[in-house]
Amino acid sequence: MRCPFCGHEASQVKDSRPTEDGAAIRRRRQCEACAARFTTFERIQLRELIVLKSEDKREPFDRDKLIRSVSLACRKRPIDANQVEKLVSGIQRQLETLGETEIPTKRIGEMVMEGLKHLDSVAYIRFASVYRDFREAKDFEEFASNISEVGKQ
Repeated sequence: MRCPFCGHEASQVKDSRPTEDGAAIRRRRQCEACAARFTTFERIQLRELIVLKSEDKREPFDRDKLIRSVSLACRKRPIDANQVEKLVSGIQRQLETLGETEIPTKRIGEMVMEGLKHLDSVAYIRFASVYRDFREAKDFEEFASNISEVGKQ
């Protein structure tokens, strides 16, 4: 692990423990060259995932990109970072256990929408407006009315 302060390659692990959600391992490290201490988070990855984008483009699955898009939908809502982290961890785990190495963006988007539907209706609508590419206000109104109908049942 490269030291973020001096760039030296070798570091010594001083402490290691699982994160609260159990999806990562938090390690306190000390650089052997400059003695600076820093923290790393290591995630267990079951398999390498490739995202199938439009026009047959492929790119590696980027967990941070997914966190950013979910966080953007949840901005200024009563949702803390742990809830976003838990949602993204659950989606990533589902993707890894599908048994497929190439996942279409549509499948990932649907999983995010399903998770946000149960987390916060406003965040759900925000994400859907970008994901479903609403063009006019009536598209937005139709989608929002379907949500309120689901909530009444």
